[in-house]
Amino acid sequence: MHVQIVLFDGFDPLDVIAPYEVLYAGGVATQGAVSVELACAQGPREVVSGTGGLVLRATAALDPQRADMIVVPGASGRVGEPGEVPQEEAGSGEWKQDEFIPVLLGRTLTTELPALLKQAMDDPDVTVATVCGGSLVLAMAGLLEERHATTHHLGLDMLDATGARAVRARVVDDGDLITGAGVTSGLDLGLYLLEREAGPRIAHAVEELFAYERRGTVWRAEGLTPLTH
Repeated sequence: MHVQIVLFDGFDPLDVIAPYEVLYAGGVATQGAVSVELACAQGPREVVSGTGGLVLRATAALDPQRADMIVVPGASGRVGEPGEVPQEEAGSGEWKQDEFIPVLLGRTLTTELPALLKQAMDDPDVTVATVCGGSLVLAMAGLLEERHATTHHLGLDMLDATGARAVRARVVDDGDLITGAGVTSGLDLGLYLLEREAGPRIAHAVEELFAYERRGTVWRAEGLTPLTH
């Protein structure tokens, strides 16, 4: 299984590093059955995160024909106060530090990323996974209509407004779409992906190595429907 983790200007570093380290460790534990790299829609380049200007290098071009799985992070920036309105529309202007997260996410729509993600979503052999606001990147590109997904709890209403079926859970499995909630859920997402693709013994070995136990129940649209009051 070859995994590409997406970098874009303003990305959240922990959304990237948490699943990267888990999946890399899974590759070591499986003697190379899992491989992972950082990729960018524009090709190999240094990409500046939204956290203090921290830079990571994308070593490959994002390519759904090469990847078995693509992981999309969210952005790091200003959440804003209740009722505060960003001065720029989402997706407009040039990137700069300390912008509103919806503006950073919206700016990805002006790049080649949405077309590449659509190509991946249309291919049944490619699994797309997201961490935190990464699901909003897909949703804003019109790729999550009627799909079950989660995101950071502050973005659930926005996710629901795009036509996705927002679920308040730490990890949501919707077949070839796996989404994680808040920032640290990248650990849980990575471990679940290892369990799903390489088996529970590999996931457990990485849990032991990282001294971290996966949190929460993975939500799926299966089984009995709970009563609501």
